[in-house]
Amino acid sequence: MSSDASNPAGDMERLGRLAAVAPVEPEAVLDRARLVCASVRHLRSIADLTPAQAEALLTLATALKQDWQANPLTQRHLLEGRTLAMIFEKPSLRTRVSFETLMVHLGGHAVNLQPQDIQLGKREAVSDVAAVLGRMAQGITARVFRHEHVVELAEHAGVPVVNALSDKAHPCQALADFQTIRERRGSARRQRVAYFGDGNNVAHSLMQLGARLGSQVVIACPEGYEPDEGVRAEAAEQAQATGGSVEVTPDPQAAAEGADVLYTDVWASMGQEDEAAERARVFHPYQLGADLIARAKPDCLVMHCLPAHRGQEISAEAMDGPHSVVFEQAENRLHAQKALLAVLMSERG
Repeated sequence: MSSDASNPAGDMERLGRLAAVAPVEPEAVLDRARLVCASVRHLRSIADLTPAQAEALLTLATALKQDWQANPLTQRHLLEGRTLAMIFEKPSLRTRVSFETLMVHLGGHAVNLQPQDIQLGKREAVSDVAAVLGRMAQGITARVFRHEHVVELAEHAGVPVVNALSDKAHPCQALADFQTIRERRGSARRQRVAYFGDGNNVAHSLMQLGARLGSQVVIACPEGYEPDEGVRAEAAEQAQATGGSVEVTPDPQAAAEGADVLYTDVWASMGQEDEAAERARVFHPYQLGADLIARAKPDCLVMHCLPAHRGQEISAEAMDGPHSVVFEQAENRLHAQKALLAVLMSERG
């Protein structure tokens, strides 16, 4: 494997294109990813990653995925004897199963901590929880309501902290999303990624990672439901350096025009149940269905981060149709997070 130390982003993107079509040596890719990501201590949001680091993690994710499919037991040494503490304030399917499973694949162990076990910030201060877990585990994931809790955990834990979802960001989901796009397209560069619905945590991380990878990200949402302006500005700044772009529009038809990827999420997230009826009315024109697919490129990909409400934010035909990569995308949560933890939780010199 050749490498260009003067251009690590380009190096990892080239490796990513190779990995999309043929197996690459996982140990070599892992060594390179650890080098490129040496300064990364936490993943609180995609803002913790440079473009080169994002490329490195995604290239490693595909390499580990291919290696695991061919040789399921060969990765058990990577996190042997290491423990991941998993904090959950919200119910989970993909997050819990993917993190627990990847720790088994890598030879480690995961501890599932439900709300009644901790009551983060209520029964015990967030900083105290962080200090205790940091002395017993080698990594922490947190699926929480308040993004500030992820930040505080990272400040006090002394071990890597990964945001498994907060009200502001969903970086692990974005990594799996763009792993899927890269595997299908060879690169995320110049891919038009159109997102429809609420300008929420998923939209935030999609913008930030797409900007780092040179994608053209368009967020289509009703007025009053736009993404956070600070997140949008950060993504736009990154896009200037990579040739990508970030756009927010109230027009779903315009957003879908010529898109390579069509993406949606639920209209009412956990904690927004009281708004569900009003949101269903406001977001109805943004449903991902046949009309938007017809405006996109003929080979467009249809994506959803799940869980999905068929007939609401996405039609059943779109969810189950030939363009859908929804379940491939869900599987890649396992592989993208495996790459992340293989880098963050390994022994460092």
